[in-house]
Amino acid sequence: MKPKLIYQKLYTAFGPQHWWPGETPFEVMVGAILTQNTNWQNVEIAIKNLKKAGALTPDKLYKINHKKLAALIRPAGYFNIKAKRLKNFLEFLHGAYNNNIKRMASCDVKLLRGQLLSVNGIGPETADSILLYALNKPVFVVDAYTRRIFLRHKLIKKDFTYDQVREFFMDSLPREKKLFNEFHALIVKLGKDFCLKRKPRCEICPLG
Repeated sequence: MKPKLIYQKLYTAFGPQHWWPGETPFEVMVGAILTQNTNWQNVEIAIKNLKKAGALTPDKLYKINHKKLAALIRPAGYFNIKAKRLKNFLEFLHGAYNNNIKRMASCDVKLLRGQLLSVNGIGPETADSILLYALNKPVFVVDAYTRRIFLRHKLIKKDFTYDQVREFFMDSLPREKKLFNEFHALIVKLGKDFCLKRKPRCEICPLG
């Protein structure tokens, strides 16, 4: 089954997912970093804390000290590590783009990806999430659900690197940000509700 057909089956089964939730591109960036190794419900609480503190802007978050930031994002788990990662990202955003996200979004996607990957604490999945969901760049995000589902359908190999899986999708599909956005969200839905790590629900899976 080709990726395009899988997308069509999932879209028919689940409909649009309206992902990534966030009121601003900066909120999406922060969420992409906070969601590492935790579930989205915990991230939502942390983001609410930042909003209540009036800290969810590039300028204000850049100026906040580590201890206060860690306390605000505590619900997201690994809060000291994530506070440091956020600070690393904020240093980059301030130094490279003077906290101007529109200026950042106007840059070439390859340049941006390289810059994001150079930030300590930002790996390929987080970088691509920022590029796709916050900056509207046509890149495909690969996560654990993607690997699990497409390995089980024998469309990728176990030893594929992140970039090899990413290129498999980007070479198999039209390079459209809306398609990549919706497809990744549908994959997450399938992975969470049907293609479980243990005891997958294959008998009722929309992919049959």
